[in-house]
Amino acid sequence: MKGAKMLLECLVQHGVDTIFGYPGGAVLPIYDALYDMKDKINHIITAHEQGASHAADGYARSTGKVGVALATSGPGATNTVTGIATAYMDSVPIIVFAGQVPVSLVGKDSFQEVNIRSITGTITKKTFTIDKVENIKSVIDEAFKIATSGRKGPVVIEVPKNVQVSEISEMSLNSIENELIYDLFSNKHENALNKAIKIIENSERPMVYAGGGVVSSGAEDELSKFVDKLDTPISCSLMGTGAFPQDRDNYTGMLGMHGTHTSNQAINDCDLLIAIGARFSDRVISKVSTFAKNARIIHIDIDEKEFGKNIDVDLTIKGDIKNILEKLNSSIKNQNHSKWMRKIISSKKNEELKIENNDSEKKDYVSPRHIIETLYELTGGDCIVTTEVGQNQIWTAQYFKFLKPRTFLTSGGLGTMGFGLGAAIGACVGNPDKRVINVAGDGSFKMNCNELATISKYKLPVIQLVLNNNSLGMVHQWQEMFYNRRYCFTELTDDVDILKLGEAYGIKTLKIENNNEIEDCLRFALEKREPIIIECSIDINEKVFPIVPPGASITDSIG
Repeated sequence: MKGAKMLLECLVQHGVDTIFGYPGGAVLPIYDALYDMKDKINHIITAHEQGASHAADGYARSTGKVGVALATSGPGATNTVTGIATAYMDSVPIIVFAGQVPVSLVGKDSFQEVNIRSITGTITKKTFTIDKVENIKSVIDEAFKIATSGRKGPVVIEVPKNVQVSEISEMSLNSIENELIYDLFSNKHENALNKAIKIIENSERPMVYAGGGVVSSGAEDELSKFVDKLDTPISCSLMGTGAFPQDRDNYTGMLGMHGTHTSNQAINDCDLLIAIGARFSDRVISKVSTFAKNARIIHIDIDEKEFGKNIDVDLTIKGDIKNILEKLNSSIKNQNHSKWMRKIISSKKNEELKIENNDSEKKDYVSPRHIIETLYELTGGDCIVTTEVGQNQIWTAQYFKFLKPRTFLTSGGLGTMGFGLGAAIGACVGNPDKRVINVAGDGSFKMNCNELATISKYKLPVIQLVLNNNSLGMVHQWQEMFYNRRYCFTELTDDVDILKLGEAYGIKTLKIENNNEIEDCLRFALEKREPIIIECSIDINEKVFPIVPPGASITDSIG
């Protein structure tokens, strides 16, 4: 058996059913082996290797499995770097296989040779080179274990071409001991749990802040039970969106720079903040000295490097979120914070009324809020929504009620424009029975719109919403609000005819130019099982609110 086939057989053993990739000279032996394994592994050829890495990411986020991408050496490998970094920042398990020139030519500036391990060393959990065919299985086994254990993340495996064509006389595919490398509780952890229980039961105004770690550990049920037992409000990070049903009274909305007034004020007023599987990013805490200034902070996470990194906390508990919440739920008595919850619910209702009144005053334009809320009403939340980055991302997070985990896929940590369409491809392939919608701004859409070719080729029923305001909306908003309206290269003008672009790819394209067209257009698209692009004409002056100015406290938001 040649190394290339052995590699693919190992992937099959690990449950891989799909590879996103792009052929090239340094991976031709793998593609030749794939020719005979089409019944075992589905291969999706994307328009660009960046699209392949984003698709593997979207597949992983939406299914909970490991996403796999394959690229050739040199530029093929470097084209995956942004996708790898995106997955690393958001703790998504993907494995990227990169071809490499034969071992004898490494380091000699050979054609299409780069040191991809050095390039990706700081944006992966680990990188490997398979230097001989006998090591293929052990490297792949270890890569899957690393990608899926502890704080999940990407792994890069470099496969020299000579290893792919080398033969091995006998291959053993014994059962895989793929145990999870979780940090089991010691006495220290048990002591921390006991301290946490005492702090929680003595709290009068607790608040929960949940992040992507809840989703990664599959702890949404445990989180819901925990929130109910504590009788507490809860806010989720972008990565944690969907970990707690957003139609519940307890849910207060986003937190931080674009957080709701209710969430941000609750952080200021609470006497206990429990952060679960979330990092305290700068977009959440804003001014450090005033963040949760009246509260004790308990931080629960599987990655101890997050403890005290951005903000001081009072108690840390390291371990798997699901495991910890199960222990807490079995020990904590039911709490009653009715006065605190009445205040939170009243604040939510007042804020929702204010938003409704502000939006009703604007009638002669297409409302982003109306688009997103109508999409939710028509789907009942039973779909997967991917986004690009910018205003489109925040509007979606604000106005769509995500009820389940793995239904909101967005680039949180890196903020990658062009992520959403590739991620939608991966989500659609991994969840063929789900409707997948990508929400984009026109700037982000142009970044990777070449992936429309992939959607067209495979007839993937992705709905592409383009909120077109002929600008880089979020940056344009910042220039208006904080840079004296000095609009420097953020007004894009109407330089692409999206209707004709869709036609070129053989994709039906619709256009929304007033609010009365929104429901019928979205309903039509949702009833079709085919790719559809919907261009929505948005006013360039439409803004994302609330927004916390740079350097301000989260309670000093505008809008």
